[in-house]
Amino acid sequence: MPRPADPHPADDSGASRAEWRVIARLWPYLGHFPRRIGVAMALLVGAKLANVALPYVLKLIVDGLDLDKAPPGTALAVPLALLIAYGVLRFASVAFGELRDLVFGRVTENAMRQIALSVFTHLHRLDLDFHLSRRTGGLSRDIERGVSGVRFLLRFMLFNIIPTLLEIALVAGILLSSFGWQYGLIILLAVVVYILWSIIVTEWRTGHVRKMNRLDSRANTRAIDSLLNYETVKYFGNEDFEAREYDSNLREWEAAMVQGRLSLAALNGGQALIIASAVTSMMVLAAHGVARGAMTLGDLVMINAYMIQLFVPLNFLGFVYREIKQALANMARMFKLLDEPAKIVDGSDARTLKGGPAAVEFRHVHFAYNPERPILHDVTLNIPAGHTVAVVGSSGAGKSTLARLLFRFYDPDQGSVCIDGLPLAAYRQDSLRANIGVVPQDTVLFNDSIAYNIAYGQPGASLEDIQHAAEQAHLGHFIRQLPDGLQTQVGERGLKLSGGEKQRIAIARTILKNPGLLIFDEATSSLDSVSERAILRALKDVAQSRTTLVIAHRLSTVVDADQIVVLERGQVVESGRHQDLLAAAGRYAELWALQKPGKLAQ
Repeated sequence: MPRPADPHPADDSGASRAEWRVIARLWPYLGHFPRRIGVAMALLVGAKLANVALPYVLKLIVDGLDLDKAPPGTALAVPLALLIAYGVLRFASVAFGELRDLVFGRVTENAMRQIALSVFTHLHRLDLDFHLSRRTGGLSRDIERGVSGVRFLLRFMLFNIIPTLLEIALVAGILLSSFGWQYGLIILLAVVVYILWSIIVTEWRTGHVRKMNRLDSRANTRAIDSLLNYETVKYFGNEDFEAREYDSNLREWEAAMVQGRLSLAALNGGQALIIASAVTSMMVLAAHGVARGAMTLGDLVMINAYMIQLFVPLNFLGFVYREIKQALANMARMFKLLDEPAKIVDGSDARTLKGGPAAVEFRHVHFAYNPERPILHDVTLNIPAGHTVAVVGSSGAGKSTLARLLFRFYDPDQGSVCIDGLPLAAYRQDSLRANIGVVPQDTVLFNDSIAYNIAYGQPGASLEDIQHAAEQAHLGHFIRQLPDGLQTQVGERGLKLSGGEKQRIAIARTILKNPGLLIFDEATSSLDSVSERAILRALKDVAQSRTTLVIAHRLSTVVDADQIVVLERGQVVESGRHQDLLAAAGRYAELWALQKPGKLAQ
């Protein structure tokens, strides 16, 4: 069996440059709090200045305690004052850091919320074709990683890399001015070599990291697809097959993780060697200076303290750089979703469609999901306001495509779909869809209660309205038999309910929406004969004084339609009322004879 395509194909060309460019895209989300950012930066500088001053105060304390060099009578007083100053600076460095995080936390959290909301909103603006070609598991993982990347980048790049570089510059300047060029040169060389090593090895390692992420997303997507299709897996007894496929993906991920771990070991080992060499060289010089009497014991302690103080952030700098590269890659993938163009957009002069029934017209419509496989050919169809028109025909004739075009999931390749004489593009999408109610053939419910799923047709509806809609959809008896009634949980995608029960919930929420235009796409396909007759009566009541498009396979469900249109191979071959079409002895009469009316619902 062929393996499904990788949902995250490799695309490393120019990826690194694109990743760094996403930093600029963060600014619009940070600009809402300029004062907080300014205060946070001031606290950051204050914390680093206090931190850099600590080793110098420690030197003064050590020199003050050297009784051989201290002036008479000051050996006790001077160190006491310096010890207090040391404690104040130590507290200030920590306090400023905590205050900085507290002040900037609101900026980070707001940016994360705004970005996540922007991506979520944009994904809902994208066309149906985009979502049909994407895998939900990989998509959700991209968003999750991208938002986490924003948090990491804002926290560590602003408050670790930049402050660390500032601290390195201050320490190098202090050592250079106090002890000579050798000390400053050692620090600068160590930092330059360390950064070069980190960048070169991290760039090499990034390929492994990207591969790990792709394989992780593929394994996650495979698992989610399998679990969402739990029933299908069981129908065909393919538990072992799914397990093998999942394990195959995990094996590839495991191999990539091993390579990633080896590259990480090489990176960490090189960084440790550079830092150890710098610390050893610095201490040898300092010890030699103390032995010659050119430096005090306090100078040795200060240099040692500075090196220890730099060692941790330098080592951390390598980790942060690696993680920032990963965060940038995750953010670039997330922002790429924002760059995905929406094919169905509102024009600047789009108007609001008023509620209520309206005339619908398909004018010489041509459409294809794939240019190599046309679906509709020159379809012309009129539905007068308040009338019911049924579209019937063989499977694959393009019936459901008409509903998707009317709901403007797609735009026609040629021709137009009009409401009250104007093309759908003349109306705002939200007002268009607010006035169209759809009962689909395949009803998918939210993993929540029955009440929530019915109320989804009109968020904020009262309990009485929900119950009334349920009664109209002939759900009342079923709901009263449930221990939790309307609060009964339907399960993932409504798997705890039968197909007929799900369809009646879909009908109830469409009734609650109370639209002017209705689309019934095989709305009774999952119902038994008794339920079907009841639902047909309910749908007939609902459709009164509304414009209704009925897509049906069972011809017995559309005999009362004002007009029946027969669609074959994407073309209208017949249209008229039920009795007229039977009398014409055409394609409709053939379908009617094949379905043997009177036995269809048995």
